[in-house]
Amino acid sequence: MSAVEASAVETTARRNAWVLTVAQSLGGANAPIVISLGGLVGQHLSPDPDLITLPVSLLNLGLALGTLPAAYVMRRFGRRSGYLTGAGIGLISGLIAALGIALSSFIIFCLGTALAGFYSSYVQSYRFAAADNATGAESQKAISRVLVGGLAAAIIGPQLVIWTRDAFPGTPFAGSFISQAALAALAIPVLLMLHQPSKVKVSDMETDDGRPLLSILTTPRYLLAIATGVVSYGLMTFVMTASPIAMVGHGHSVDQAALGIQWHILAMYGPSFFTGKLMVRFGKEKVAAVGLLLIGCSAAVALSGFDIAHFWMALILLGVGWNFGFIGATSMVADCYRPSERSKVQGANDFLVFGTVACASFSAGSLLHSSGWETINWVVLPAVALVLVPLVWRSARPIRA
Repeated sequence: MSAVEASAVETTARRNAWVLTVAQSLGGANAPIVISLGGLVGQHLSPDPDLITLPVSLLNLGLALGTLPAAYVMRRFGRRSGYLTGAGIGLISGLIAALGIALSSFIIFCLGTALAGFYSSYVQSYRFAAADNATGAESQKAISRVLVGGLAAAIIGPQLVIWTRDAFPGTPFAGSFISQAALAALAIPVLLMLHQPSKVKVSDMETDDGRPLLSILTTPRYLLAIATGVVSYGLMTFVMTASPIAMVGHGHSVDQAALGIQWHILAMYGPSFFTGKLMVRFGKEKVAAVGLLLIGCSAAVALSGFDIAHFWMALILLGVGWNFGFIGATSMVADCYRPSERSKVQGANDFLVFGTVACASFSAGSLLHSSGWETINWVVLPAVALVLVPLVWRSARPIRA
């Protein structure tokens, strides 16, 4: 590749990163709206108390099930076409969820949140798309930069819940899901500005002569990256799914619960301004290890009391821990494949991570109902230790595939 071509590729990569950052700010607000309200709407519509978090669980299940189809669509038709398809699904999902509330139909509402998960499966891959044409340290910074868009999402999502939840008298929260659809619609013109990868990169992607997926899956380096992502995201979702219901159950208001989720999501994405630099300076494995440690600290805070300060501080620590752990894990995955292996490795990683996330979300509601908020947080500690120990061990030595 000539110097001129290399410069053009770098320019495209930086432009795409900023486009994806804006798209992340809109698409990233999809999940916070469902997470803030899914359990609360479930309390009103669900015929069984054990199913009150089912709408949030279906968001995560849809995300998991959507990763492989989304990877295929993007591989077959390109990133931009895939992301436009995802935004269309997001638009439809918000309208269906609002219809479910208006008709007092738990099944229709759950269908809407499941489709919101399919939309999220496209949004989650923005971080990989940002790294498509970047290399080395720039790849880590690009991933971190796109996730900065989550900061705007952290404000937009919960604030829309507060501003629009009573927009339609007699159908509380329907307005919030209509606003969710509107955000997906706004993402469409933004995503139209996304440039396809250069011809060199497209050629690399289309030449599928890489290693078999099973061979990649069995490498210690990739297994560690997946385990770190699974624990970081799985535990974050496990706790976050239960937290709004736990806050309301301990006497705090719906607005306080929504603000708690907002602080949590701000903490999830705020560190992205410097997470990339920390990984370049100290190594992605060490940053991920600190993230897991912070997730453990969040559980300790949650176990220390039920005041709103305990809930909010625990959610903030959980968010920062997720940021370090998940971005670190994403960068670790990005080191494990060749260009021709990109789609299948990314898709497999997201399927495993978000499949686990879906299971964690399903179990959170039942465990909260049967055993309480304390048990939710006691589960966090051994899960963190299970991955933190090997991660620290391997971060202290050169890692080879």
